[in-house]
Amino acid sequence: MKIFKTLLIAQLLTALILAAVSVSALVIYSQQIIEDRDREARNTIEQILSHHLSGDAKVLSRQLDRSFDLQSLRISQLDNTVLHEQNNGRTPTTLAMWALQTAGSQFRPVLLRNEEHGIQVSYQLNHRRVLAPLQKLGLILLIAPFIVGWLTVFIAKSSINRSYRKTSQSVNRLIDGFINDPQKAEPNWHSLPSEFSDINVALQKLANYSKKQYSEMTTAAYQIAEEAYKDPVTELPNRNRFVQYYEDHCKVSKETDFGVFAITRCTELQGLNQTRGYQEGDQYIKDVANIVRKVADAYKDARLFRLNSSDFGILLPRITPKEAENFALQLQSRFNEYQKNAELDSIAYTGLVTYESGKALGELLAVADTSISLAQTKQTNAWHLQKDSAGLEMASSGYGNQNWRNVIEDVLNNNRLNLLAQLIQPSNRSAKAYSEILVRFKTVENQVLPTASFLAMAEKLDKIIAVDRLIIETALTTIKNRNLQDQYFGLNLSPRCVHDDQFVIWLERRLLKDAHIAAKLIFEVSEFGLQQNLKTSKRFIDMIHRAGARVTVEKFGVGITSFKFFRDLKPDFVKMDGSYTRRIDEDKNNQYFMRLMIDLAHRIGVGVFAESVETQEEKHMLESLFIDGNQGYYVGKPAPI
Repeated sequence: MKIFKTLLIAQLLTALILAAVSVSALVIYSQQIIEDRDREARNTIEQILSHHLSGDAKVLSRQLDRSFDLQSLRISQLDNTVLHEQNNGRTPTTLAMWALQTAGSQFRPVLLRNEEHGIQVSYQLNHRRVLAPLQKLGLILLIAPFIVGWLTVFIAKSSINRSYRKTSQSVNRLIDGFINDPQKAEPNWHSLPSEFSDINVALQKLANYSKKQYSEMTTAAYQIAEEAYKDPVTELPNRNRFVQYYEDHCKVSKETDFGVFAITRCTELQGLNQTRGYQEGDQYIKDVANIVRKVADAYKDARLFRLNSSDFGILLPRITPKEAENFALQLQSRFNEYQKNAELDSIAYTGLVTYESGKALGELLAVADTSISLAQTKQTNAWHLQKDSAGLEMASSGYGNQNWRNVIEDVLNNNRLNLLAQLIQPSNRSAKAYSEILVRFKTVENQVLPTASFLAMAEKLDKIIAVDRLIIETALTTIKNRNLQDQYFGLNLSPRCVHDDQFVIWLERRLLKDAHIAAKLIFEVSEFGLQQNLKTSKRFIDMIHRAGARVTVEKFGVGITSFKFFRDLKPDFVKMDGSYTRRIDEDKNNQYFMRLMIDLAHRIGVGVFAESVETQEEKHMLESLFIDGNQGYYVGKPAPI
């Protein structure tokens, strides 16, 4: 109990003070004895020397030995010619002598001269016998206060414990009776001893108050739990609820063994936030949510979630791909209508993917994300349904395939790309960061192509490896020609390149060719891309490290990944997905998740970056969570290298 700890500490402090005072007094007393003894010995020896007429040093030494307990003795002429010398050995330093020495006493030989007889004596008294009883007394004075103090506390504790034990037994009986029969009007509170009457009053107040508060606490707890799983803007279930629902109902449920999952991505949010403010952006998100909700309500058991700032997730259990197409067509139609009134370039694109029970959530999200990229290659507010989640269709019958093939070939053959760099600002001087290289692809007319669509079609048309090779070659050449070897740069790689043996061999040779530049490169690969094949991912990362470069896992948090994955692969950095950064200063759930991820990553030696940082508040909150670096429009916009 705290009271006994306090009492024990107080007694120990008192004992310590008493012991210190007692021992100090004893030391002073001992010093006085030693000084008196030294003074008496000096006077006596001086008298002996003045009456010593024989000149025989041995006679003098015997006389001194009989008179004093000497530690050492040296008799010599005035010119230091030794006549007699004896030493009884080094006396071990006792606790008493140490205490006296600490207090300033000095145990040194004393030199006395007699000019008349031409003789001098150097001696040192042995104080051990005198100090021995004083040392024992000192130990007693040192220990006794502590023993007395501990006994006092022990006795007091035993007495009080007996009283508390009787009282607590009575209180427990009363509380058990109240719990077992809460409808009982008045338990017999007065069964407690009279000296604890104040507890009687307190227990009665507690019983009355608990009856009133129980229902309120239950309601409040339920509301808090619901708020943790709710998006504050749209009041839709958030990402945490989506993950929970999918794991509980879609991944293992036999009743919902198939269906379609869709992601609707709002394309104008960032632009609206920057040009018209967050309020306009929030209203835009609410409008899109209402559109999606109205369309989804027509489908039995449909579930709508807000996954992040720009994405809505829709689960459509037990519907066929044909029904999913009708769903997507309705969305597109309503988005087109809304676009006319909102005066925007587009509203949203939708990527759909079929699923079955047991499908990993990370894979489902990644394929849906790719479907959105393909949808963006079509008309405004378009959609794309991926019927096989194991991979993208390679058929050439899709919209604009041949046109895209020609555009990609032109970019590859004529190096039609520009490099930009966006800084990752380190949070402190010790943190390591870099600038991410971003690519802008252009047509023969010098028009900028949509990057996501270009890369998605390059993936679909089996051109992505050639595109990544061109980007790497261009980056290395630019760094060399512009003498940027003292800076660090990040380069994005597609998952297909990571798992392609021929590309990995080529990349290793290319990096070794410019080893001094390779040491300044960090290759960014998505979390899902590395998960596709852990064996080849590890082989790729090991190669990168051999070449002197480093690896960042980007879009971290989109899937469900254990940190054993990172411990085995040993990347250098992770970049948290931008969905966790948006308004993190207001989102307690994201704050908790980010703090947990940062702490775990740091424990295994992995740096953590945040992307899409757009406000000062977001930056400050991330820095307070010990993020290693921030990237986004607030920190710095992409700029030409």
